[in-house]
Amino acid sequence: MEKLSGTNVYTVSDEVERMCHVSKGLLANDGCTPKYDARGQQLAATMRQLAVVMIILNINYGRLHCSYTMDIDEPHTYTPPKHYFQTSSFDENELDDDVVKNPLDRGPYFDISASRNVTALVGNTAYLNCRVRNLGNRTVSWIRHRDLHLLTVGKATYTSDQRYQSVHNAQLDDWSLKVLYPQQRDSGVYECQISTTPPVGYSMTLSVVEPLTSIVGGPDLYIDTGSTVNLTCIVQHLPEPPPHIQWTHNGEEINYDSPRGGVSVITEKGDITTSYLLIQRARSADSGKYTCLPSTANPTTVHVHVLNGEHPAAIQRGLQIRGERTLLTMLFLLLMAISSGWGRLGVR
Repeated sequence: MEKLSGTNVYTVSDEVERMCHVSKGLLANDGCTPKYDARGQQLAATMRQLAVVMIILNINYGRLHCSYTMDIDEPHTYTPPKHYFQTSSFDENELDDDVVKNPLDRGPYFDISASRNVTALVGNTAYLNCRVRNLGNRTVSWIRHRDLHLLTVGKATYTSDQRYQSVHNAQLDDWSLKVLYPQQRDSGVYECQISTTPPVGYSMTLSVVEPLTSIVGGPDLYIDTGSTVNLTCIVQHLPEPPPHIQWTHNGEEINYDSPRGGVSVITEKGDITTSYLLIQRARSADSGKYTCLPSTANPTTVHVHVLNGEHPAAIQRGLQIRGERTLLTMLFLLLMAISSGWGRLGVR
């Protein structure tokens, strides 16, 4: 018996010969070639067919076994396509030029580098800036969230309130909402919207504040002669500190280099700006009306009373008595005038 290509597969003639010997006992005599009876011939033919089937199966199994063995023995390698990258290890520097997507292909989008919060002063024009990239043929609109009111479409004002205007800067791709003479009621959320499908928006918050200026201890301050006057002016609710704060005494700007001396001012700027007016060795001439005037906020006034050994309560009582006397005098004069009028009319 001979093998096929180094495999454990026998030829058809060898298998037939072996099967012939197996079926030897069923034949008419001892040989495989002597004469057979009818039943033996039929059985021999069946055995030959089975032998052929087994040989074919044995050959195919040998081929599959060889193929499987080769797959196991040879190294298995896989190279992913160039356009496939793990998200965690993505590096644009490693991409080919044809792989990196052109930003112009991504459609319109918002530049979110600007702040979402805008603070404006009452009466001072406010701007809400919206920067849109790759707008193309789309339209930018502004919507007020409070009542979902459409304010502007493109460059046109859509609302009857003409204080709202759209300002477009083509060089910077800016679509700003301009609010003229803003009031505190205009505070709220506004949305810059692009007319894509579906629309996309970028919300911003407008805070309209009225600056508050106050002097600690006002509106009247009582100071003993010879003591130090410390007037503290506080300015708050401003988007930025006022550039300058001026102090006046009885309507005239205070001269810190005057011969009187001992007058100075200290200003601390921040979210809340504080200005301190210091007057050393107070005297009667320092009494009067002092006004704090921030350059970007409303002024406020305090009345300073320098006392000569008097008690503030006594001064207030004196002022109250004088006020009552003035009121009584006015009432007396009014009654006299009424009586005189009745007399001329002949009323008794």
